[in-house]
Amino acid sequence: MQPNSESIKSVSYLVGSIDVINEMTNTPALVPFDEQVVDLLNDVSRELLGNKKAKSFSDVVTFGFWIRKASLLKQKERFLKDDKEFRLGKGVVFHIAPSNVPVNFAYSLVSGLITGNANIVRVPSKDFEQVRIIVDAFNKALDTHEEIRHFIACVRYDRDRLVNDYFSSMADMRVVWGGDQTIAELRQSPLPPRSGEITFADRYSIAVIDSEYYLGIEDKKRVANDFYNDTFFSDQNACTSPRVVVWTGSKIKEAKKAFWGEEHKLVKGKYNFQSIQGVNKLTTAYRASTEFDGIRVEPHEDNLIVRVSVPEVSARLMDYRDNSGYFYEYECKDIMEIKLLCNDKRCQTVAYIGNKEMLTPLLQAGIKGIDRVVPVGKTMDFDLIWDGYNLASQLTRVVTVR
Repeated sequence: MQPNSESIKSVSYLVGSIDVINEMTNTPALVPFDEQVVDLLNDVSRELLGNKKAKSFSDVVTFGFWIRKASLLKQKERFLKDDKEFRLGKGVVFHIAPSNVPVNFAYSLVSGLITGNANIVRVPSKDFEQVRIIVDAFNKALDTHEEIRHFIACVRYDRDRLVNDYFSSMADMRVVWGGDQTIAELRQSPLPPRSGEITFADRYSIAVIDSEYYLGIEDKKRVANDFYNDTFFSDQNACTSPRVVVWTGSKIKEAKKAFWGEEHKLVKGKYNFQSIQGVNKLTTAYRASTEFDGIRVEPHEDNLIVRVSVPEVSARLMDYRDNSGYFYEYECKDIMEIKLLCNDKRCQTVAYIGNKEMLTPLLQAGIKGIDRVVPVGKTMDFDLIWDGYNLASQLTRVVTVR
């Protein structure tokens, strides 16, 4: 289809241009982990890791490490070492990044690049500093990698059905990260008949903490920082951020006091808290109390952290979720007590403190939720297997040669 000229004029280009995008359908697909792509990303990594501004953002630094050549070659070995078939990128991938997670767009872009595809990426509309740092690094690296220029376009535009229609009409794959509402919006824009789609819907995550194991940890400040990175760093807006904390073991009362005491000290000194956040959290807690019997708001000296103890857990709790330090807490005698919570398809990540084997009975019960089990502090770590999708496989096609 031809683009609507007025709609396309509303698009701003952070990387690439409309000419780059229009040429993408003629751009040949590459083999996964093409050497030129790996070299480009390694140069982007150097730019980011040497950037003084970038060092202020741990998510940018983490991304910079993830795209180093050594890291990408490990990914190549992991995903292609046993592949006896010939693989190529699918062609053009249209990515829609979430509006509230600054660096997600970059991981999605790299997933498309290293699988051999040309990429159109709609970045968050909010003017995050992390976005500017990353796109500047790509633009600088592309000056010495002209051969990859037609594989990357990062764009920003307001919700516009006609622009979505145009980019979707070009797409061999569409990757939508924005949640249920965004998925519904993008599905109004048809894809070509042989094109595919990967959607990352609204999800929630939980943490499971073995009280005895936690109390045995010497460096509790490190644990507090890990939990902070999983939750407060993104204001709990990331689907990977735990919203329910499940306690196990025989020393729950003592462990709670130590855990939340350390967390509160860290949040008080580090988190940019606004009064409206406290009002919203308390409002959510009061609303939940009208719906569920036996819940109580734990005493707290301020509204930095609001904890709501519940006598049982189910997915219905997530209809009353909030962010910026709002947690439901449950004391668990048997891990199977949280089966209903984890059986919901919206349940994405379980972060744990303790031995991960404690979750084995739950996973073996045939639950429909839980796509990731990771230590606390690792929930935001991106991987090519995400939400149950193997992106290295989904974004490539297999050419059978007999």
